[in-house]
Amino acid sequence: MSLITELKRRNVLRVAAAYLVVGWLLTEVLTAILPILGAPDWVSKAIILIFAFGFIPAVIFSWVYGLTPQGFMREEDIDRDNSMTRSSGKTLEYVTIGAVVVGVIFFAVMGSRPGSDAPPPNASTASFASIAVLPFVNLSGSKENEYFSDGLTETLLHMLAQIPGLKVAARTSSFAFKNQNKTIVEIAKALDVAHILEGSVQRSGDRVRITAQLIRAEDGFHVWSENYDRTLDDIFAIQDEIAEKVGGALSASLLGIAGGGKIEGVNTSSADAFDLYLQALNERATFSYGGLSAAEGLLKGALIIDPDFLDAKTELANNYLQQVETGLMEADDAFNSVLAITNQVLAASPDDVGARAIKLFTETQIIMREGDPAASLDAFNLLQELIDEDPSALQPRIFLNRMLRNDEQIEQALTGMLEALQLDPFNPRIHYELGNIYSALERWDEARVVLKKSLELEPAQPNAYVNLARLSLQKGDGLDYMQLFLAAMAVDPVDHELPGMIAMYLYSLELVEEGDDFRNRVMAIAPTSEISYRLELLRAIATGDEDAGIASARRAIEDDIEDRRFGFGGAAQHLLRIAAARGTVAEESAYLEEQAPGILDIEAISVPIKYRVAQVFAFDAWYTTLSKDELYRRIDYLQEIIAGFGVDLSDNHQIEFATLALRGEVEQAIEVALEHLFSEPVALNLGWEENFKQAQYAEIVEDPRIQAAMKKWQDDEDAMREQIRTYLADLYAST
Repeated sequence: MSLITELKRRNVLRVAAAYLVVGWLLTEVLTAILPILGAPDWVSKAIILIFAFGFIPAVIFSWVYGLTPQGFMREEDIDRDNSMTRSSGKTLEYVTIGAVVVGVIFFAVMGSRPGSDAPPPNASTASFASIAVLPFVNLSGSKENEYFSDGLTETLLHMLAQIPGLKVAARTSSFAFKNQNKTIVEIAKALDVAHILEGSVQRSGDRVRITAQLIRAEDGFHVWSENYDRTLDDIFAIQDEIAEKVGGALSASLLGIAGGGKIEGVNTSSADAFDLYLQALNERATFSYGGLSAAEGLLKGALIIDPDFLDAKTELANNYLQQVETGLMEADDAFNSVLAITNQVLAASPDDVGARAIKLFTETQIIMREGDPAASLDAFNLLQELIDEDPSALQPRIFLNRMLRNDEQIEQALTGMLEALQLDPFNPRIHYELGNIYSALERWDEARVVLKKSLELEPAQPNAYVNLARLSLQKGDGLDYMQLFLAAMAVDPVDHELPGMIAMYLYSLELVEEGDDFRNRVMAIAPTSEISYRLELLRAIATGDEDAGIASARRAIEDDIEDRRFGFGGAAQHLLRIAAARGTVAEESAYLEEQAPGILDIEAISVPIKYRVAQVFAFDAWYTTLSKDELYRRIDYLQEIIAGFGVDLSDNHQIEFATLALRGEVEQAIEVALEHLFSEPVALNLGWEENFKQAQYAEIVEDPRIQAAMKKWQDDEDAMREQIRTYLADLYAST
């Protein structure tokens, strides 16, 4: 008798077949269900190993024992001619066939259930229907053409993102791997995608050669590839063709649909306009003075060529808002332009989330500047609705951060920005915004980590350096503050405010000569800017020239400058402090009301927000002239107004200390000062001596405990002053 015949007689082959089929079915069912139930990955792996290692023992067992109606018996005790025994072999066949049928039904149900394409909990979100578009390599031999290859990549990203069911890694995260020596597998794993689209661009004159290839990351298989050698006028057709073919390849094989559907590219038919638009995106990437100015000119050039280019219009409107934030553009001029532009965009494309967010934010800023405290609260909720409408849109989340007024809103914004980070983990802008949120929450270490990550991803960001510098003051490191500002100046040399803020810092340390070096840069670039007014006043204070200080402050009031860098409010504060010391508060108040009607009227229903700022600092003078009842009434009234802006004053210890001092609650004020104010480094409180000279603090500063704390601050300030003086002297000597 042959071995095969004996294996058949003993049902060994049937047992092996049944074991493999049933084992396969059970492992597939369990590994599909267990992750849904939240079981860890090792459970599924253990089940597979158990069935694998159990195969050989099962075969050996079937050789030694046989299945009979009486149960398992040793082979030598079985009568194989018995019909009941033969029916046991048939049972194994039925089990095998039944398992196959059950398996087919199970996978048909699992594959057709709603949401079956979603990843199970605790599993990777990567699926076969996912892709990252890497920056196309510029082979043109000129760095100037880099924006063109990057722009092609960005457009393809935009187009592929419109395909239903296709997960597309965000642009900034894909671009984080530009010029990095990473394998396709490493990049796909980092971006959590299954496919990579890569290529190259070679531009020469009016001709362009593009190579594109779609790669399956797990095995490097080229799903699709093609070369294009066309004129530049065909760039839009090439983009459409690449996006459609990639979408078709993915849709047919992975998404289960016939094609990617209609997808839209950029909304211009002009290659020249598109060319300028791409250059503008490249210029504004760092949000620097120079970059924003250059981007504005390029976008205007694109719109001259194609006035209906909506993407360029939206980008120009956003550019103006960025210029306001950085001090490059006057707010009133910018806001009027932004509203005019966004109205044009929304007339043509009413559902554009980006344009709607820009318009909403701008309108809110206008209302707030006019003194409406509820505007920011309303805008916060409306921006959240836009985020819910389009979770992938980053602009509404950034504007949301600008509306933060209390801890609840800050926590909500943090949650939203962390969600954005999951979608786009290598975006320097998101890390920058997270730094702002963590700073607002006083989570200094976390703020420092994400800001450094932002700079790692985009080293030419001046604003990231500035925010890191502010964090340096939190730990009392004035030298690091100075060095980080110098680094910001290095990447954005045309920003007049950067040397201006250094000069402000140096004047506050009474380093007048050193401050003059940086002030001179401001006066050369922007002699009429708000910060130039502020520097003139601070220099007069640092040199003790009281008359020059008064003249400087009055110029700021008469010229009605904005309150940027405390230009307007600081001028009003200085005039009222001098008046309080001289006993001329009534005269100075009359002057201020004449120049700026309503500036000291706290009961005015609507006044510019810069007037409210001036009113906060008018209490230094009012303390010396008003009755206690009237003083307390004004304190309560103004606090109520500030609370109406959504600002929670309960955790602001400086305001708490000032309010207690104004109310004459000396012991409580001393406790707050010792516990909260003097526990901070002096680097955060430069100018403290001038503050403590005000009349309401006279009894407080006589306390021995306050005297000791002030002595500690004075020693620390002296040491910091000498450290910075030495550093700058060495720096100048080396250059």
